[in-house]
Amino acid sequence: MYEELLIKHCSPTLAGMKTGNLFTCSFSCDTDMKQCVRCWNALLTKKGLRVLPLRFQNGRALIYIYRPAQLSKDLQDNIANRLLRERGYTMETSERCVVQLKKRLDECEEFPHEIGLFLGYPSEDVCGFIENKADSCKYVGCWKVYGDVEAAQKTFAKFKKCTDVYCSQFAKGKSIERLAVAG
Repeated sequence: MYEELLIKHCSPTLAGMKTGNLFTCSFSCDTDMKQCVRCWNALLTKKGLRVLPLRFQNGRALIYIYRPAQLSKDLQDNIANRLLRERGYTMETSERCVVQLKKRLDECEEFPHEIGLFLGYPSEDVCGFIENKADSCKYVGCWKVYGDVEAAQKTFAKFKKCTDVYCSQFAKGKSIERLAVAG
């Protein structure tokens, strides 16, 4: 069941097309969640992926799967860098930024919408979402688009096709380890 959720929600990241994905998953306890994450990391770290629980409350975990090398590149973008600095991120390393994101999820009353930068969303769309308080977007797909609609639509179509293919391959017995692309 857990692997099926990972495939359903994270195929573009497993395929190396996207920096990261988030999904929620139910666990009976914190220990079970940590064991599951350890197993995923044992399979996926060698492929350039990392799995982290960002939050665990009421038996539900917010799981973040990402490609650290790609995140490091993404956060060097001028708009992303400025946006994160404005929100108190030190920008020492991308790993430190992930730790700070986790802390913001735990401490902030409002959801930290800069999280889109950690998922590989275009920085202009993340900035537009925050500045417009989620209103007045040009298009809605995997995220709200404030910039290049045509490019976003092509990306959304690629992500959907990837997810369809990965779900089909997983249903035929292909393992997550084999589906994950080295990056």
